[in-house]
Formats: sequence, C-alpha cells, structure tokens
Amino acid sequence: MEREQLGSRLGFILLSAGCAIGIGNVWKFPYMVGQHGGGIFVLLYIFFLIILGLPIMTMEFSVGRASRKSPIRSFQVLEQPGQKWHFHGIVAMAGNYLLMMFYSVVAGWMLYYFYLTATGAFDGASTEEVQAIFDQMLGQPGILVGCMAIVVIVGMFINSMGLQNGLERITKVMMLILLALMLVLAVHSVLLEGGREGLIFYLKPDIGQTRESGLGNTIVGAMNQAFFTLSLGIGSMAIFGSYIGKEHTLFGESIHVTVLDTFVALIAGLIIFPACSAFGVEAGSGPKLIFLTLPNIFNHLPLGRLWGSLFFVFLTFAAFSTVLAVFENIISCGMDLTGCSRKKSCAVNLVLLFVLSLPCALGFNLWSGIQPFGTGSTIMDVEDFIVSNVLLPLGSLVYLLFCTSRHGWGWESFREEANTGTGAKIPNAIRGYCTYILPIIVLIIFAIGVHDKFF
Repeated sequence: MEREQLGSRLGFILLSAGCAIGIGNVWKFPYMVGQHGGGIFVLLYIFFLIILGLPIMTMEFSVGRASRKSPIRSFQVLEQPGQKWHFHGIVAMAGNYLLMMFYSVVAGWMLYYFYLTATGAFDGASTEEVQAIFDQMLGQPGILVGCMAIVVIVGMFINSMGLQNGLERITKVMMLILLALMLVLAVHSVLLEGGREGLIFYLKPDIGQTRESGLGNTIVGAMNQAFFTLSLGIGSMAIFGSYIGKEHTLFGESIHVTVLDTFVALIAGLIIFPACSAFGVEAGSGPKLIFLTLPNIFNHLPLGRLWGSLFFVFLTFAAFSTVLAVFENIISCGMDLTGCSRKKSCAVNLVLLFVLSLPCALGFNLWSGIQPFGTGSTIMDVEDFIVSNVLLPLGSLVYLLFCTSRHGWGWESFREEANTGTGAKIPNAIRGYCTYILPIIVLIIFAIGVHDKFF
C-alpha cells in the first residue's frame, strides 16, 4: 500500500506545530511565567527551546522521513541487523495512547467551558460560584464522559477522511482561525485599562522577581517547559516527517515549527497577563488560572460573554490540534502494524480510545477514591506523570542516542537526511554537543521530574 503524502509544506508546518501547540502553551506556560518571576523565565524558556527542542525535533522528523513509517516500524527500517532499537516503537505507540487517555478528557473540559460561557452560565457569578461550576463539572461523570466522547468521535471522523482531505485540510483551517483569534484576544487584553503592569511583569526581565522564586527553580522550570511543550520522544513529530518530501531540510522545518509554537505561547501570555493585572488577579495562581480565574475576569468585562466564548473556542482549537495529530500517529501505527485500511484503524481506535479514556474521566467522580499519589491525587495525575516525566524524556534520549551513536543509525546518516533539501542545515560543529552534553541534560530533566514527584 503506497504511503499517503501531505499536500503542502504549509500543511506539514501547521500539523507539526498543531501537535506541539496545545494546552501546555496556553494553560501551563502563562502560570509558569507567573510563578517564576516573569520576563527572565520567558528568555530562559526561549534559550532552552533552541538548545534542547530544535535538535531533538530534527531527529524525530529525520527518523520519520528516512523510514517512511510510523513510530512502531521506523526504527526497524533504519537499525542494523540484530539491533533492538525497534522496541522503542512499542513504547512510543503506548505513549501516544496514554497521552490521549487524559488529553481527550481535558480537551472535553475546554469544549464544555465554551458551551458554559456561550450560554451565559458565568454571567454575574461570584468567585465562589465560578469555583462551584468547575467542581460541579468534575463531579458529573455524564458531562466528562460525554465531552470526551465528542472529542474522540469528531477526531476519528476527521482522520478517517484521509490525510489530505481530512487531517491536513481541517488542521489548516483550524490553526489559521486559532492564530487570528489569539491576535484579536491579545490586542483586546493589551488595551485593557490597568493592563500595563501585567505587560511589564511579563516582558521586562527583572532579576528581583526571579530571586523571589529562586534562580535555580526558574532555570529548571524553563528547561522543563521548553522540553515538554514540543511533545518529543514518543514519535508525535516523527509521523509527519514520514509524510513529506525531501525538498526542504528538516532542521529548517524544525525552526519554523518551533517559532510558531513559541509565538503561540508568547501571545497566550499577552492575553492573560494584562487581564490579570487589570482585575488584580494573581497571575501565578497555578493550574486553576484558566478555569477559575479567567471566567471571573470575563465576568467584569464589557461583552464578557463574547470574549470568554472566543477564548474557550481558541483553547478548544489548541487542544484539538494536538488531539488530531496524535490520533494520526495512533491510526498510522495501527495501519503499519496490521496492514488494515485507514477507516478500519479509525473505527477500532475510536472504541479503544473511548474505553481507555474512561478511567481518567471517572477518576474525578465515581472513581475519585483511587488516589495513587496520595490525598487529592487522581488517575489523571498518574497518566500525566508517566507521559510527561518518564516517556517524553526517556523517549527523547532514545532518539538522541539512535541518531548520534555508531551503534544506532549514526550521526552521518542522520545529518545527511536532516540536511537534504533547501534551508537551514545542521552544522557538524554541534556533533559533540548532541552526542555527549544533550543526553546528560535530558537525563537531568528526567531525574528532576521523578525527584520532584516523590521527594
């Protein structure tokens, strides 16, 4: 069966960026900036994106394009006889399933919040009432399962229409609307009365603010955020490499994807910080910023229901762009593994993902007694920890070692693939850095993630 191809370079860039652009950019990034002192965190984040994210993303794309296979089969094509790198294919496939087991539930939250905002559920609500609405949502299994089901069904339906006619066409439209929405919201937020202080906090590096949260914490936080925002290590990017031609270098394409991903994160900050400043809200209020703080802000805005609805449409699109991209990975793995058609892989995975996502959805209500990490923790916390703190760093390490070691694919083969085509090329000068230093940085990120969780 001939492998499908993406129809355009723009489609490839928007799909890859769509996979990277998700809840991490628009939910986690702003509150991490808030907790770690503002401007200096932003500068460190961009620095770590360049030295960490770019090389590993290029490696994933290269493995995908050279093998023309999904992650379950890509190592098999490129490894030397008798080597065992292909075992990571199973881990990568499992990682994509595990990611969607909680991500489809959270994407459902965004969808439900759009519905709540558009129907005026938050109109005139007090801070306590906004909190109660959030708790009420988590306490109702019907709502969480229903919204998750919509995400899974719509996602699989779009992917079943084909790579170009379904995934590429829909993602292009969705990403362009997403970017336009962000710019409108950012301009509106920046012009709010009292928003200037928020902008200064966000954009002006202030060593005094960084000292408060601790320079070490700020560096580690920025390193973590830069690493996780691109979803590297489980083949989420490799799949799109397998669908493109050799006209452009993969290092150049990685730069485009990283710039777009960073742009979205930075614009999310422009939406959130001036609004928090204008209404005297703590920007570092953590994960609850989106679901509790922002509805309170929209409440006090002229045309608040409109701006709130637009914001949650934007969040839904950001989450959905990742869902579609990772679904494509799962579907493609199924096709490579069994030789079945796209439609059959979509049908089987629709049922599988719905069933596998139930524990996360029910973990907030019917199964809330299961608290794996102690009081107040949920099933979602375990799934998120395994993906974010174990599979992404260790998976990235596998790609790194495979592309730099003579016992794997090797630096020369990787570089030849990455540099084929027109565009920015990987310099041979960074070979030592990628071979010896970058793996240590990735191991440090893994060790810090595990240490912070358990100690």
